[in-house]
Amino acid sequence: MLTIGGRAHTIEEIHKVGKLGYPFAEVNIDNPDSIEADLDVLQGLKEEYGLYYLAHYPNEGNPNDLKNLRENFLPKVKRLIELSAELEIRKGTIHFWMDKRWADADVIAAKLEMLSELVEHAKSHQLLLCLENLTARHDSFSNYFAAVPDLRMTMDIGHGQLLTKGNTAFGFMEHVFPKIAHVHVHDNLGGTGVKDDLHLPLGDGKVDYPQILTILKEKGYDSTITMEVKPEEMSRTCKEVKAYMRKN
Repeated sequence: MLTIGGRAHTIEEIHKVGKLGYPFAEVNIDNPDSIEADLDVLQGLKEEYGLYYLAHYPNEGNPNDLKNLRENFLPKVKRLIELSAELEIRKGTIHFWMDKRWADADVIAAKLEMLSELVEHAKSHQLLLCLENLTARHDSFSNYFAAVPDLRMTMDIGHGQLLTKGNTAFGFMEHVFPKIAHVHVHDNLGGTGVKDDLHLPLGDGKVDYPQILTILKEKGYDSTITMEVKPEEMSRTCKEVKAYMRKN
C-alpha cells in the first residue's frame, strides 16, 4: 500500500511528524550507543503517536578507505541493524558509494562483498536493506543488484537532479523499477555538490515531480515514500505527492 511518511532527524522531529499524523517516521539510526540509550524513548514515541519507524543509517565516511569500512563501518551498521530489530523496524536505507564512473573496480568489488554481508544480516533480523542513490545511475545499480540479488533501492528523486542533465529517476524507473522498495522526495535547483542538495518542499525547485510521480504511479509503485523536508513543509509536499500518486 502506498504510504507517505516524514523524515525525522531528532527526537523533537519525531514528535512533530507524529503530531502531524503520518504513519511512519524515517529516523536516524546512526550511533549505537545513543540509540541503545534512547530505545525506551523511541519505543514510547511509537506508542504515543501510533507510528512505526524506518531506519536511515549513517554515512560511510571516506568511501575509498576499505580498511576503515571493514573494521569500523561494517560492524557499526550490523549493530545498528540489531538495534533496529528491537524497534521492529522492517526497512532501512544505507549509503554506500560505488559509482562505476569514478570508483576503482577493486573498491567496488570489496564494497559489494561488505554490502552482501549487511543485506544477509538485515534479512536475519527481518529487515529490508535499501541502497540510496547518490551520484550513481541505473547502470551502476544494475551491477549492484546482479551481485547482491536481495538488495533493494531507495530512489532519492532529489539526488537524481544533481550532477546530471536529466533526473536519473527516469533511468531507475525504466531499468531497475522492480528493485525500488522506498522513495525519498524533496526538491532542489540542480547543481553539482552537497551545497545544492537543498531539500526544498516539492514545487520550490526544478525537479519534474509531476512527470516522475505520474510514471511511478503508472508503473505500479505501491510502497513507502519519505518526505525529506522540514516538518512544517510536509503538509504541502504531501498534497503534491498525493496529487500524482493516488489512484483516481
